[in-house]
Amino acid sequence: MEDFQGLIGLRRAFRAGKTRGIEWRMGQLRALLKLVAENEARFFEALEQDLGKHPVEAYRDEIGVLKKSADHALLNIKKWMAPKKGHLPLLLFPARAEVLPEPLGTVLIFGSWNFPISLTLDPLVGAISAGNTVVVKPSELAPVCSSLICQTIPLYLDREAIRVVEGGSDVADKLLQQQWDKIFFTGSPRVGRIIMAAAAKHLTPVTLELGGKCPVILDSFTESDLKVVVKRIVGGKWGPCAGQACIGIDYLLVQQKQALHLIESLKACIKKFYGDNVKSLQSICRIVNKNHFDRLCSLLEEPSMAASVVYGGSLDRENLVIEPTILLDPPVDSPVMTDEIFGPLLPIITLDKIEDSIDFINARPKPLALYAFTHNNKLKDQILQETSSGSVTFNDTMIQFICDSLPFGGVGQSGFGRYHGKYSFDTFSHEKAVLHRSLYLELEPRYPPWNDFKLEFIRLAYNFEYVGLLLLLLGLRRRYTSSRGR
Repeated sequence: MEDFQGLIGLRRAFRAGKTRGIEWRMGQLRALLKLVAENEARFFEALEQDLGKHPVEAYRDEIGVLKKSADHALLNIKKWMAPKKGHLPLLLFPARAEVLPEPLGTVLIFGSWNFPISLTLDPLVGAISAGNTVVVKPSELAPVCSSLICQTIPLYLDREAIRVVEGGSDVADKLLQQQWDKIFFTGSPRVGRIIMAAAAKHLTPVTLELGGKCPVILDSFTESDLKVVVKRIVGGKWGPCAGQACIGIDYLLVQQKQALHLIESLKACIKKFYGDNVKSLQSICRIVNKNHFDRLCSLLEEPSMAASVVYGGSLDRENLVIEPTILLDPPVDSPVMTDEIFGPLLPIITLDKIEDSIDFINARPKPLALYAFTHNNKLKDQILQETSSGSVTFNDTMIQFICDSLPFGGVGQSGFGRYHGKYSFDTFSHEKAVLHRSLYLELEPRYPPWNDFKLEFIRLAYNFEYVGLLLLLLGLRRRYTSSRGR
């Protein structure tokens, strides 16, 4: 696509109306499901090669997510496409209105390397459902998955409407120089700023799914409840891609008196889930590449970090594996507490009382996700009312991502725009207002020449329904005529 002739073809296909019909949209969604079903083993192998993902994790976080999303869209697409009746002010009677979803046009989707299948093809489900032509740019940091997507998409989906472009930052720069009707990006805030700056040149709308330091607030629990809580924290921190997840746990806030017992519980759970030897860890991903591995090592090698490590910290440079690591009260101005970690390091910050967690979170950029483990309804209300985040999940982690009925997206530096389910359809659609007017029952007060009667009529008319407006018109006319007669 060096000469971008493919982009011209996509625009031509869109203008011809090829993608607008429900038959095309449903046909492409079924083809995508067929692609996944027939190539599941190849996807498993690609995810293992790029990230070391076990097939169970690969299905849970990638293949299953994509199939669920496409099935949900197929089930609901007719309802999503249907025009919605609009309520009109009485002044326009007789008339009717509707809100008609229409596709934006030709859209660009940038995939992400940490979930290179689901975070690349799940947005594609929304773009197809909304009737767009699409260019998909997989992440070059997951090269095996990128190549597989590039090989399989043309075999199953409409080549005149959906294309895959591989390459690094140079290719991304060339793509961003083109004019798009929408850009959807999943990745870091640093690259998100580049995307947004490029989009601004053409006033292109963007959805930025970024990240941030997602906190856990941990309240007091009984010993039996704490066992469940710890499993969900360990699974939410180290389970998805070894902490390389935008909605993964970044740090944990707990009362000081609970910290030591919590750490011992976390240690036991980590050993049960993943093992306790960095050379033989199981069911955990490796770091994506040497650059990211070195970045994480530099966080641990900070002079202030040595005293903070209370568990883990072992490294396997040859295999790019970092042992699950717990840090207790690292300096709050250290890089591990100011930068998004995106790896298997968990800082634990102790507080005098758990309510102090609100101020701690509010002193930092808004996170993509906030997790809180508590039975205290007052604390729940305080979190909802006094903090801002892309989402809030009580008493679990990560599960909000698979809920098609909930919007997924950030706020502030964690991104903007939303998708999943109907929200994906909306993200790639324009809601066009359509108004049908009659030529009868003309209201003369809307036209010059102006007079006091017309001013009073217009001033009051906005607050009346149909019958009230007619009565108002008659009443004002009588009063106006009487006053002129006097």
